[in-house]
Amino acid sequence: MRKLKMKKLMSLLLALTMVLALAACGSREANKTQDGSDLDYVKGKGKLIIGYTNYEPMNYTDENGVFTGFDTELAMLTCEKLGLEPEFVEINWDTKEVELNAKSIDCIWNGLTIDDERKAKMEITKPYVKNAQVVLVKEGTAYNGTESLIGKTVVAEQGSAGENTVKADDNLKQANFVPKTLQTDCLMELKSGTADAAVLDLTLAKTMTGEGTSYNDIVIVDYLAEEDYGVAFRKGSDICAEVNKIFDEFFEDGTMAALAEKYGLELAK
Repeated sequence: MRKLKMKKLMSLLLALTMVLALAACGSREANKTQDGSDLDYVKGKGKLIIGYTNYEPMNYTDENGVFTGFDTELAMLTCEKLGLEPEFVEINWDTKEVELNAKSIDCIWNGLTIDDERKAKMEITKPYVKNAQVVLVKEGTAYNGTESLIGKTVVAEQGSAGENTVKADDNLKQANFVPKTLQTDCLMELKSGTADAAVLDLTLAKTMTGEGTSYNDIVIVDYLAEEDYGVAFRKGSDICAEVNKIFDEFFEDGTMAALAEKYGLELAK
């Protein structure tokens, strides 16, 4: 009887050991998939999900209803080299990093300013386009530096380099700062007179203001900060290095220069 009980106990222990071993193996495989190559992850899907906001001339829909822009075209050309289908998803700029880490998107490709804080949280490509933060007012407005805006209403896109510039300027800190969802919202506030000034990206300001635009009475009066644009991926993503290689090719073969000329932009190198 004792021998029979011992055999049953040994069989039970053996079965339990096998279950635990299989569970451990499954856990290792799950972790391997979760922590593996980001490039393999997107190639497994066959597409790169690109987060963007409506930001002319980087990503926007033209008068013919065609989705285009410098970043749009560059992303499509890069995806072709990677063997991936680009899928553009409009995002809330203020929650862009949350969406990136949640894998709702695979990158932020939308005139993203490179800074140390973002580099600490995301994997960002080498610079490819130059930009600056500029002050815009209605034509005829008296302006003598940012001290002219103390106590005035100033708008910038929430979570943007423009907002950071406002918060870093001693005079603009004393303005009535109102964050807006989009840079285009800032232009509308300025045109309607509900804002006295806006701090926006030069790339957008040059495209959307002046003669022949809807904001022909809006002018650039000051340059506050020069910066560069990069494409952001999840921290540690190996996609970034591959995109950098492709960018090098595009700089060398003239693709970058042709796109910059088409959209009136200045390259970072």
